[in-house]
Order: sequence, then structure tokens, then C-alpha cells
Amino acid sequence: MRKLGCLLVLLSFAAFGGAPAVAEPFPVKSIKIVVPFPAGGTTDIVARFVAKYLGDELGVTTVVENRAGASGTIGSEAVAKSDPDGSVLLLTATHHVINPSLYRKLPYDTQKDFSPIAMAASAANALIVTKDFPAQTVQELIALAKKDPGKYSFGSTGIGGANHLAGELFKQMAGVDIVHIPYKGAAPAMNDLIGGHIPIMFDSLTTVVPAAQGGAVRVLAVTSLQRAAALPDIPTLNESGLKGFEAIGWFGLYMPQAHDNPAYQKLVAAMAKILAAPETKQKFAALSLEPGTLTGAAFGKFVDSEIVKWNGMVRAANVPLE
Repeated sequence: MRKLGCLLVLLSFAAFGGAPAVAEPFPVKSIKIVVPFPAGGTTDIVARFVAKYLGDELGVTTVVENRAGASGTIGSEAVAKSDPDGSVLLLTATHHVINPSLYRKLPYDTQKDFSPIAMAASAANALIVTKDFPAQTVQELIALAKKDPGKYSFGSTGIGGANHLAGELFKQMAGVDIVHIPYKGAAPAMNDLIGGHIPIMFDSLTTVVPAAQGGAVRVLAVTSLQRAAALPDIPTLNESGLKGFEAIGWFGLYMPQAHDNPAYQKLVAAMAKILAAPETKQKFAALSLEPGTLTGAAFGKFVDSEIVKWNGMVRAANVPLE
């Protein structure tokens, strides 16, 4: 009987005190992911992917809200001033770490007012031109630009983005004078390129590849050091005579400064699981994207290093402060 009593006590402990605790639910029932650019661009595409899978993983309703303007700072400010309970997140592009070098004063502190959750994706950019543009190669484009300084222009998603700085780096390395035309996002810039209102643009492969496959634009080169899997026949700018040219963009998920609270920890864990899933790599490959591999503190260190790196590029490209 004594042995039986001990057994019952042990079973009771296993059933109650020793059983694994049920995972705590996410602190809020819905999440709003703010994209500080218009709908239709690469940042928006990545955000909608993240929204779906993050919502599924956490069991909450997740929506995307586009709040464009001022090179991403309007939407970013709204997130920085929100409660850090996990209900409002920011998914933005490389602009986020470049803006501190472009603006004399921002309405938030990029390093102190946000908690970096994860790098969601990265992508090379491409140098594209209108379908009827006379230059067929990068060298022909450089020759045209040198023949008529200031005649040609290039569009970008806004001042300070990776594609804007790719254009500035191109101007510097090629020794040409082409005029920068900033837009409030990738979609309106691409629309104007297709419509013939601007002749040249640097943009993410996610939006470039479909446009090129449809014959709406022509791709002259990609901005990564290696050729892109999505466009294996297109040379790099490095191959095209601009040795060492590299300018790729990435997309990050952030929340208001959370000081490692439970919501932050759950978001980091959820994103790590989503980004490691084989189906994520498959879906991103179809968009000419690579899933991010950095989450939590590791992503935070990367963000800090990127702020330093892009500051050097902004200064080297002589981009004027706003």
C-alpha cells in the first residue's frame, strides 16, 4: 500500500506540477504591420508575406497598413510612438538604417526607439531602362550619359534608399551626370519608367523580374557581386566595368522599444521559425528574395553596423542632408 501511495503521488505530480506548462498566448489579439511606403513595392510584398505567416504562427489577426512619405520616416515615427505590446510593428527597407545619415533631425532615434526583431529578406537591385532606350549595355549607357551630361534621369523609391544610393554609386564610379528623381515608393517609380516618364531606374529584382519578363522594361545589369539566379544571363555591374560595385537591399521587422518584453521574445521566436521553414525559401525564391537569417540580438547588432556602413556610402556619394 505504501508503494501504491507513493506511485499515486508521483503520478499526481506528473499530471499537474510536473506537466509542461501551456504556452502563453500572444499578449494582443491583432497585429498591424506598418509599411512606410505605398502598396505594390517590394517592401509591401514582403510585409504581406510576413503578415500571413506571423498571424498563423501566433494565432492572431494580422493586417498591413501603408503609411508612405518622407522616405519612410512618417510610418516609422507612428510605430516608434506606439505601445510596445506587439500590436504595432514596422516592416521597412534599408532606408531605415540610411535615414540617420540623410536627415539632420529625425522624429525618432533609430537605435533607441525600436527593437529589431528580424531581417525578413534581402534582394539584389537591378539597373533597368525603358524598353525603347537606345543603350543595350551598361557601357553604352555610360557613353550616352557622358555625351549629354544632365540629359538623363533615374528614378528611385525615395531619397536614401538602397536603390537611390545604387544610382549615386553608379554616377560616382561611372563618372556620369544623371539626375535623381525620387518617388514615394517602388510602384509609382516603376509605373513612370514603364510609361516612359523616366528612362533609368534601380529597383529590387522582386518587381523588376515580372516587368522584364512581360517586356515592359529591359535589364542592363544587377547590383550584386554575383549574377542573380532569377536573371542568370544578365551581367553584374562589377562584370560591366564598374569593379567592386555592390548595392543590395534588405527588409527588417521592428517594434517600438520593448526592452526584451514577452511580446518581443515571442515575435523573435516566431520569425526565427518562419524564416527557417523550407517553404519560406521556396516562396521567396519565386520573388527573387532570400530569407533573412538574423533575428533578435544578432539582427540588432547588424542594424547598428549597417548604420555605420551606409553613413560612409552617403558621405562618399555626396548626398545632401535633408
